[in-house]
Amino acid sequence: MGGKSSKGSIVRDYSSYGSANSSSSWNQYGYPPASPYPYPSSQQSSYYASPQHHEPAPGSQRTPQHPQKRLDRKYSRIADNYQTLDQVGARSFNRRSLHHLGNGQNPYEQAISIIGRTLSAFDEDNLIPCYGFGDASTHDQDVFSFFPDERFCNGFEEVLMQYKEIVPNLRLAGPTSFAPAIEMAITIVEQSGGQYHVLLIIADGQVTRNADTRHGQLSPQERRTIDAIVRASEYPLSIILVGVGDGPWDMMREFDDNIPARAFDNFQFVNFTEIMSKKYI
Repeated sequence: MGGKSSKGSIVRDYSSYGSANSSSSWNQYGYPPASPYPYPSSQQSSYYASPQHHEPAPGSQRTPQHPQKRLDRKYSRIADNYQTLDQVGARSFNRRSLHHLGNGQNPYEQAISIIGRTLSAFDEDNLIPCYGFGDASTHDQDVFSFFPDERFCNGFEEVLMQYKEIVPNLRLAGPTSFAPAIEMAITIVEQSGGQYHVLLIIADGQVTRNADTRHGQLSPQERRTIDAIVRASEYPLSIILVGVGDGPWDMMREFDDNIPARAFDNFQFVNFTEIMSKKYI
């Protein structure tokens, strides 16, 4: 469950899943809209292929670039100065905290309930590894289990029940990175002997991009998250990020569409709030 707030990650071993695709430009961050690969060559990320302006010679094939392996996993800490949960829910949740527990379901409860009912049909053992991140103990560096003994939840009903138990005791903190949740999912896939899994991340905001990050460059949290997404594409693992609250979601759409170094398109973004608002129009 980070950054602006606490996020939740759920790992399931499914044979299929549903998702939504979307696209956008990077103009919000000062990137040129004409190119789908927004990073300048002097600071080019090794996970984004350089744009080509010529056609290959007849009969020749372009050799795909292999992403450079991550060597340094130490990333800087950034002060906790991000939007609060009531700010990211100003429009969609009447300025209440997105984790507010009351008579009706908050956006996290809605997402867990609706998506859980959909995905349960594809699960055999009904055991769900559940983790949170983005509290004062994990920040952008780690995840915490929904249970002290790290056991799995038995069905989405228990996921929802345990979520309600955890939230009142959390002290939320930033910055936000999805890398710890993705890396935990990779570990689970490895421990399963390579069974196909789906990582479901429910989040109210995107990866931290602090004021010190220069236009056209990645923050430490963005870079580590991209590293993790690329590495995850080497495993039978699909990642679905479900966005709740007001966003913004520009970066998540870029993660969905514009990381060509991946072995396959393993990241899908779903704007849950937008979908639900259309449902009730």
